[in-house]
Amino acid sequence: MKKIKNYNKAAFFIMLIVFTSACKKLDLAPANKFTDINYWTTTEKANSVLNTAYSQMYRNDWFFYNEGASDNAYNGRGDNSGVASLAAGTYDASLGRVKDEWNYHYSGIKTCNIFLENVDRVTTLDANLKARMKGEARFIRAFHFFQLETWFGDVPLVDKDITIDESKTIARTPKAQVIDFILKELDEVAAVLPVNTAYPAADRGRITKGAAFALKARVQLYDSRWADVVTTCEQLIGNNSNGTYGLFSSYEGLFLPQNEYNNEVILDLEYVPNVTNRTYNSFFDFAPLSVGARLNALAPTQELVDSYLMANGKKISDAGSGYDENNPYVNRDPRLTNTVVYNLYQWKKPDGTTKTIYTKPGSDPAPDANTGRGTDEYASGAVSSPTGYYIRKYYDPTSATNFQSGLNLIMIRYADVLLMYAEAKNELGQMDAGVWDRTIKPIRSRAGFTDAAALNFPGGAQTTLRDIVRNERRTELAMEGLRIFDIRRWQTAETVLNGWAHGAKYGTASIDNGYIRANLRSFDKSKAYLWPIPRDERNVNPNLTQNPGW
Repeated sequence: MKKIKNYNKAAFFIMLIVFTSACKKLDLAPANKFTDINYWTTTEKANSVLNTAYSQMYRNDWFFYNEGASDNAYNGRGDNSGVASLAAGTYDASLGRVKDEWNYHYSGIKTCNIFLENVDRVTTLDANLKARMKGEARFIRAFHFFQLETWFGDVPLVDKDITIDESKTIARTPKAQVIDFILKELDEVAAVLPVNTAYPAADRGRITKGAAFALKARVQLYDSRWADVVTTCEQLIGNNSNGTYGLFSSYEGLFLPQNEYNNEVILDLEYVPNVTNRTYNSFFDFAPLSVGARLNALAPTQELVDSYLMANGKKISDAGSGYDENNPYVNRDPRLTNTVVYNLYQWKKPDGTTKTIYTKPGSDPAPDANTGRGTDEYASGAVSSPTGYYIRKYYDPTSATNFQSGLNLIMIRYADVLLMYAEAKNELGQMDAGVWDRTIKPIRSRAGFTDAAALNFPGGAQTTLRDIVRNERRTELAMEGLRIFDIRRWQTAETVLNGWAHGAKYGTASIDNGYIRANLRSFDKSKAYLWPIPRDERNVNPNLTQNPGW
């Protein structure tokens, strides 16, 4: 879907409809401007509106900064996407992120509803293509509702284009009913969407039958419908009739631009290199400063680093793990190096050479003459990382000035399907060597584990296996924007988001064993598992009730 670039006319048309939808329609349409009567005349115009829906599906800043709302990362400068407020528990119904999330998804839903209610006006549109395009729009609408009900619980279920006056009176629909609608939509669109291998190169990245099944599994997972998760995942695991998927050969390579559209990608956000409105430059504030970043606004935490196993499959706290606190990054899960930048990290440069990154205070052999320290070294209050760690995953070696990138962001991948399946089987009490060998073992093998103790089924009680599967999910999917949803659905946010988020062992020795106290978090379990309904929305619509505690 890299060819989805120009949607300005469609976006203008949709804005026009938003502002005029409450007006009475006339039989005669003016010929000098777009209306919902004269716009829908060609396949190209219909496709422009659908492309606009694609462009409104999700935001790259949320994809990355959602990690800062979890225990995986810390947003140390500003309040990007509101995640500093969310993590610290210092927000209310007026928080900009809360309002933005609500408005963004309902804007996307409106685009989909406009498309679905008008596309039949295009009489020249091929019937099969029209059915596929409708399926794509319904998928995107279902995705928006999934995001809304995940954050807010009960939300208005708007499955048709409504007027401004109607939007001011509509009430919230029970979450269970919204979920049932989403699942029904996904079932129906799966029947009409092509498999991933059926799309021509020009349409790569469009929504597929496999994406419908994968999103359905995620919806069921978040609602703890374990048996349904198993059934849905089995539509993709070893079942090529719904798409051809597998683990890409290299974990590091999975996130590089030359490997876009590989067989692990089920759904992604599409970007276009060298096109201003379809790129992002998030890494300008994520990467080490010495390789061109301007400051650090999102830093991995020590808690995330500690979650990575040793190469022998043991946790760093386990007896016999071989963990050395003074040399902590040796003999670790290889995914750590592919995700997090730490002291003495060998940063791979686009020209094939490497650059050593010095994050420990006093370690850089060539400190700045003015500050007396290395550019990337930790220093309280500096623009360098407040945890002593930087992000590597999703760095684009082909990015332009200021890290401007067109690298696609993967929303759902096959490894996630395997992890969902493993979690559901364990919750059903069905985790065994057979399930392990189909899920966790190949994921770890692809990551680079070779020790039999790390690869073979460990056995143990359901609770022990639950911890293993959940941690595997954390390390495999770190910095991909999913951790916040996992700790909310597991009801563990009240534990992991209360207290200090830490950085590397560069702090005062007498406090927390020397690990940097980066940020004090607070999570009120009595209310914070649901976001508040935005204040401004309730001010204009008295029928929108508020979530408990807000």
